[in-house]
Amino acid sequence: MKSKAILITLSLCFVVNAQTEIKLQLGSSDIQISKHIYGHFAEHLGRCIYGGFYVGEESEIPNLNGVRTDIISALKEMKIPNLRWPGGCFADTYHWKDGVGPKQDRPTIVNQWWGGVTEDNSFGTHDFLNLCEVLETEPYISGNIGSGTVREFADWLQYVNHDGVSPMADLRRKNGRKKPWDVRYWGLGNEAWGCGGHMTAEYYTDLYRQYATYMTDWSNSQKLYRVASGASDGDYRWTEVLMKNIPKNLIEAVALHSYSVIDWGNKGPAADFSEKQYFQTMQRAHMMDEYITKHVAIMDEYDPERKIDLIVDEWGGWYNVEPGTNPGFLYQQNTIRDAMIAGMTLNIFNNHAQRVTMANLAQAVNVLQAVILTEGEKLILTPTYHVMKMYAVHQDAMLIPLNFKTPQFSFEGQSLPALSVSASQNTSGDIHISLVNIDSQKAHAVSIPLEDIKYNKVSIEAIHSPEIQDHNTFDAPHKVGIKMFTEYYIKKDQLQLEIPAHSVLLVKIEAN
Repeated sequence: MKSKAILITLSLCFVVNAQTEIKLQLGSSDIQISKHIYGHFAEHLGRCIYGGFYVGEESEIPNLNGVRTDIISALKEMKIPNLRWPGGCFADTYHWKDGVGPKQDRPTIVNQWWGGVTEDNSFGTHDFLNLCEVLETEPYISGNIGSGTVREFADWLQYVNHDGVSPMADLRRKNGRKKPWDVRYWGLGNEAWGCGGHMTAEYYTDLYRQYATYMTDWSNSQKLYRVASGASDGDYRWTEVLMKNIPKNLIEAVALHSYSVIDWGNKGPAADFSEKQYFQTMQRAHMMDEYITKHVAIMDEYDPERKIDLIVDEWGGWYNVEPGTNPGFLYQQNTIRDAMIAGMTLNIFNNHAQRVTMANLAQAVNVLQAVILTEGEKLILTPTYHVMKMYAVHQDAMLIPLNFKTPQFSFEGQSLPALSVSASQNTSGDIHISLVNIDSQKAHAVSIPLEDIKYNKVSIEAIHSPEIQDHNTFDAPHKVGIKMFTEYYIKKDQLQLEIPAHSVLLVKIEAN
């Protein structure tokens, strides 16, 4: 039965003129929010793989085939839909045959991009793809275009996907795996404009066409999904060259990379940042909407039927490393600021779901805007983890367009939209509305009309902490998390609440 009035608290005082009304445009969209927007990224970088995911079978830390079982449990609880590997910059130096076969016979390599460390290739193709099976997640392999060969790339695809008699399938069986993994998602190089070879867009598209031509769908069960190495931030010319020069029958998606970086020369601290640095980070994160809008406009010109997707396969906050850590390991803390980045960015992706069908937060463990941090046997879940877990309700739900005018978040004469919102409806009819208030100083009152919605009850979850610098530590692992939010009421078919400063809320309107 529809609730007529639910008085949850008497502690709030609403000023009607200051309220933002968020109207749900129910039934006006047939766009599905792909679950793959909530993907992750695991590069051979710092302590992401070695000392993060992978501790080895002999470790005293509980593990499954060398992978920490607490990480497996945490990622499964977050409903991770896909995982990108082995890079990143590392991908274009990675030769996959070094990481298969008996581990004692694998050659060591030097990670030239990230700290110059030597690794023994004990985590390779079998380890990654078997992990994806345990996680029940789709693997997304980034192939070596920068320093590899067409044959090496084609052999890798045959190794993981061919079920018949062939040299690579036979080698896979010899190495202990009878059935293929049927990997669908393949990236053809990474950041070809930079660490992937410092190529021109024209040169890369020629290479892409060559490599894509020799990719065979060995599985015969699903079409390969080929992702071109796309632009950085607002390099719109790169996208235009790719769209113009790559035939549509050779490509399924174009990538985009964008990090919320204040200044590449001085990125600022991850935890002890100032109010100004917070505002600047929000400015950079908010640019994601403009980048996507303009890249999509170019794609629409060449692909008006929207058959080619936009994949944001690297995004997140990037700061100076924690003091005393290897600068090449990119280890940083994760605060309420990162929860704001995650919430806002995911709302942007949701609202662009017609083109944006996959994204990969950088990165999963111990690197950049990680969802998990480890220290020996200890593990903590970051504010970003809790946002991703909270937002999982949007996966594969139908997008609900919104109509609202946001108040502004102002600082030293500049301003940004304070509120970021997205909404969806699942197959059970439940509506979920994710709201982010990036304003570090003020709460903002909102109202959501419910008169056209048949519902049973309303509940709200929140991620909030007193200070924007607040974060979880190994000594205090639960300082920031998901809590029930009770400071709202429903009156005359209007849901009314104040979104606290620097907070993320998820409203659930449960169907009858």
